[in-house]
Amino acid sequence: MADTQYTVRAYAKGIDLAPRKVSIVASLVRGRSVADALVILDHTPRRPATAVKKAIQSAAANATHNHGLDGKSLMITTLSVTAGPRLKRFKPHMRGMTLPFQKKTTHILVEVTGLEKVKKKPAVKTAPKAEKPAKEETK
Repeated sequence: MADTQYTVRAYAKGIDLAPRKVSIVASLVRGRSVADALVILDHTPRRPATAVKKAIQSAAANATHNHGLDGKSLMITTLSVTAGPRLKRFKPHMRGMTLPFQKKTTHILVEVTGLEKVKKKPAVKTAPKAEKPAKEETK
């Protein structure tokens, strides 16, 4: 069986964080292995770290459970952060005025590449089965 690489995607859409803040955290783990990225994100004291970590875990779970890839060989090939829709809101201000502001959202795309798991062949039993002795009739 040849070692073939597959790419698996996971999206996290509509996260209530600014894309600029998320992209700073995403740049820390872009191009690394999944195991290294999760350790780095565990020790990153920023709020977007949890959102990026969940997206990476989702891509890794998709790869191992749905596509049969080896979890130890997974590498992050693409980690894209784009702006989502903005919610336009107003904040009360002095003298009866209001000031507009926008609540920004973010979309995260994670693509993970890995090798297919090696499937083990079932063990073949070569030992002959012991024959059962015939029942004796008693009268």
